[in-house]
Amino acid sequence: MPSLFRRKSSDLVDESVTSVTPDEASAPARRSYTPSKKELGRETPKRPVAGRRPAGPTKPLSKEEARERRRRLRAESSAEFRREGGPRDRGPVKLLARNVVDSRRTVGTWFFGGALIVLLGSNQAMPPIVRLISNILWGVLALGVVIDSILISRRIKKLVQARFPTSGERMGSLYLYAIMRSITFRRMRAPEPRVKVGDPV
Repeated sequence: MPSLFRRKSSDLVDESVTSVTPDEASAPARRSYTPSKKELGRETPKRPVAGRRPAGPTKPLSKEEARERRRRLRAESSAEFRREGGPRDRGPVKLLARNVVDSRRTVGTWFFGGALIVLLGSNQAMPPIVRLISNILWGVLALGVVIDSILISRRIKKLVQARFPTSGERMGSLYLYAIMRSITFRRMRAPEPRVKVGDPV
């Protein structure tokens, strides 16, 4: 009896194998499937190593090292400004104006020192004769700065018209630039003077 209901193992194998029709074999893949670039025969190019900026130091700086680095950067920036100046100092016309001022002794360099003396001498606690001398000194310094500024401006105008006739530089701003330099101490001028006192310009 048991043999009547027992199925052969070969029959089970035949049932587990389903036949595939040619239409099913040639059916396209489902729409949600995207083939990879490797399957399509294309590979993603690697990023070039050449030209990359090297990675910065990963170790953080200590407080002393950071302070020293800031001090060094400030010193380098100050030295560069002292040597080259800023954007307002660039151009051959500005260089000519600086050379005109630096090649002569100007009254303006004594202006601030004299102003300090006048300020001290004008104090009400000072004797009248001291206050009088201080006021006279103040008037002389002011008149000297005005005359010196006029002479510098005339010299600059003459040289600019002769050497840079097509320059678009505004003469008024150029005069002010030269006058402000003339009342600055020579050692404090930036950019630093390129000519000595008495040199021809």
